[in-house]
Amino acid sequence: MKPVLCIRNDRDDTLGISTAVLGDHGVPILQLDGFDPRAVWPNPEEIGGLIVFGGEMNVDQVDRYPSLLTQRRLMRTMVDAGLPVLGICLGAQMLARALDARVYRAKVRELGFKPVHLTEEGRRDRLLGAFNNGDRVFQWHEDTFDLPQGAVLLAAGDDVHVQAFRFGMHAWGVQFHFEVDRDGVEAWLRVAEPRLEPVWSRSADEVRGELEIYLAAQQQKARQLFGGFARAAAGSADGGQ
Repeated sequence: MKPVLCIRNDRDDTLGISTAVLGDHGVPILQLDGFDPRAVWPNPEEIGGLIVFGGEMNVDQVDRYPSLLTQRRLMRTMVDAGLPVLGICLGAQMLARALDARVYRAKVRELGFKPVHLTEEGRRDRLLGAFNNGDRVFQWHEDTFDLPQGAVLLAAGDDVHVQAFRFGMHAWGVQFHFEVDRDGVEAWLRVAEPRLEPVWSRSADEVRGELEIYLAAQQQKARQLFGGFARAAAGSADGGQ
């Protein structure tokens, strides 16, 4: 089985529970830091799946962050090849942009656990079906995107509409951070704490309080979601659907 390439776009990103859960399912992992100018990018034929994680940049800041364009092109190549692709937060926005959808500033900044509402397609989806309608999930973003043409909406939010979509049968974009663990959120809070209240209208302690209430349940669902992605990657390795 070829490895799943996991691309990190934030130096403080721990990737949460993702690599451990994929490892438990027997999925080999290749990790790459998109922000590292010395990174050696694999050829698409060398990988069996792709997960692109979050970051604070906008998807179109390609002059400042050249790897964003590299990632978008790789995502499109993988989608066209029918190989499993998963974009999380910034990664979901990049997948939407790679599919020619518009990415823009949302009407509200979202930070903390917010409810999401699954569509009928979402409830049947082999990844997003791990979640239940009304589950609270961890958000930290200020951009959003239009649903790409031909994509299926899987989950919607109260303030930011498009929360998860599928394109074809093997590509998923998820706006919320289902992958996080406590250490990862703490790392982000330490960096962002001086501007949390003036910019995000939340305090670090408020976010920590929500972690106590909602994180364990989210992680249980996230393990199921990553399990679905692991099976998709294994299926592609076997030539299955």
